[in-house]
Amino acid sequence: MDIEFVAAAAALSPKTALARLVHEGAALEGALGQAAAASRFTGAKGQTLDILAPAGVDAQRLVLVGVGKADGFDALGVEHGAASAYNAVKASGLTTLRLELPDAAADLAARAALGVRLGAYRFDKYRTKEPADKKPSVVKTQVVAADADAALAAFAPLAALADAVSFTRDLVSEPPNVLYPAEFGRRVKALESLGLEVEILGEPEMMKLGMGSLLGVGQGSIRESQLAVIRWNGAADKKAQPIAFIGKGVCFDTGGISIKPAENMEDMKWDMGGAGAVAGLMHVLAGRKAKVNAVGILGLVENMPDGNAYRPGDVLTSMSGQTIEIINTDAEGRLVLADAVWYCQNRFKPKFMVDLATLTGAIIIALGHDLAGCYSNNEELAGALIAASNTEGEPLWRMPLPAQYDKNIDSMIADMKNTGGRPGGSITAAMFIQRFTNGVPWAHLDIAGTAWKKPSAFPTSPDGATGYGVRLLNRMVAEKYES
Repeated sequence: MDIEFVAAAAALSPKTALARLVHEGAALEGALGQAAAASRFTGAKGQTLDILAPAGVDAQRLVLVGVGKADGFDALGVEHGAASAYNAVKASGLTTLRLELPDAAADLAARAALGVRLGAYRFDKYRTKEPADKKPSVVKTQVVAADADAALAAFAPLAALADAVSFTRDLVSEPPNVLYPAEFGRRVKALESLGLEVEILGEPEMMKLGMGSLLGVGQGSIRESQLAVIRWNGAADKKAQPIAFIGKGVCFDTGGISIKPAENMEDMKWDMGGAGAVAGLMHVLAGRKAKVNAVGILGLVENMPDGNAYRPGDVLTSMSGQTIEIINTDAEGRLVLADAVWYCQNRFKPKFMVDLATLTGAIIIALGHDLAGCYSNNEELAGALIAASNTEGEPLWRMPLPAQYDKNIDSMIADMKNTGGRPGGSITAAMFIQRFTNGVPWAHLDIAGTAWKKPSAFPTSPDGATGYGVRLLNRMVAEKYES
C-alpha cells in the first residue's frame, strides 16, 4: 500500500474513492444529510455509508465512516475508522482512497495511515485462482493532513511498526511444511539487513548447553530444532544491560504422543505465534532505530509423534539442571521456554524478561479471544505492559500467581512435572516457567486466544494472524526503556 499525505485542496486523481470519518451526531448538509437520514447513518462507531459521490465532489464514490462521539475519539479510533474506510472500497475497482479526518493533525493523520496499512494486510501467496473482482484494487491511500510534511515524519516509526506486524503475520500464516524451525531461523537471519545481529544454534550446540527440555520436545521430528538469538544494540552504551524477550516457536504441534484430536489441528501451525511476535518486535526496534539494547530468544521446534518422540513418563533434564517428569507431551511449550528462559538470563543478565507463548487452551476459557493473560513476578514490569497494551489496543489482563498452586506441579520422581492438571491450567503453566527465571524480573504473556482470530472483530486485523504482541511491546519499550 502506497501512503501519501496531502493538503485538503489537493486535486483528486481519477478512480478515487473519498472517505470521511464522521463523529456521531455531526451535522451533514444537503445530499449527504438526506442520504444519511435515509439509511439511518448517525456516525455511530462502526457504521458505514457508501454512496455515489454527489454533485460538487470530484471523487467517483463517497464513503462516510462513523467513528463515534467526539469525546471518546482517540488514535485507535482513527486507526479503526481508516481501516473500515479501506475495507469499504478495497475491491471497488477504484485505485486510490482519499481519507478525510475530523481533525487533520499530523499525529492523527499518521495513525490513520497505520490503520490502512494494517487493515490492508493480506496473506495471498498461495492463491492461484482468485477472481480479479475479489482482489483489492485500491493500491494508494492519500490522507488529508494540515501539515503533510509533519504527518509524513510522524508516520516514519509507524511505517516501521506496520512492516514488523506484517512480518509477524506472514510468519504465523505460513503453512508448516514451509515454515519449520530451520526456515524460521533463515527468515530471522535475513533481518540482519536491518542492523540486527542474529545467531542460530542448532541441536549440537544446544546439546552441549544441556538443553534437554527443549530438545526433548523436538526429538520426534525429522526437522532439526533451533534456538535463534537476535540482538539489537541501539543504546548509547552498547554494553548497557539489555532487556529481553523470549518466544515459544512450536512451528507445528500435533501434541506428540499425547496426540491432539484431528478437528482443527491445522490451526496448530500458529503455535509459534509467540516467537513470531518477538521476531516482529526486534524487527520494529531495528526499523525505527530504537535507543535501547534488546535481546530476542526464539525456541523453534516441531512436536511430532514418531518412534523417537518423548513420552508420558519420561524425565527430561533442563539446562538449569532441574528435572521434569513428562505427564502430557501436549504441554510442550513450557518445556521449550524453560531452556530458552534459562539460557537468556544466564547469558545476557537482562533487566527483565518477557516471554510470549500460545501456551494454554485454559487462557481462552478464562479470557476469550480479545484478552491475553499477563503473569508477572514484578509489579513495575506488569504495570508497564498493561499500560502499553491499553494504548495499543492489544489488551492484557493481569492473572494471579498464588503460591499454593505451585505444589500442583511437584513430581513424585523428579523436580517437577510438566502439567498440574486442568484446574488453573494457565496459572500452573506460568508457575512452571517461573521456576526457570532465577529471580530475574519476568512476565509471561499467554497469547493463545489472541495470536490468531477467525473471525476478527477489528478492521485493522483481517481474519487469521494478528501479530498480537508486537505493538504493545514496542510501545512499552518506547515509553519506559529507551535512553
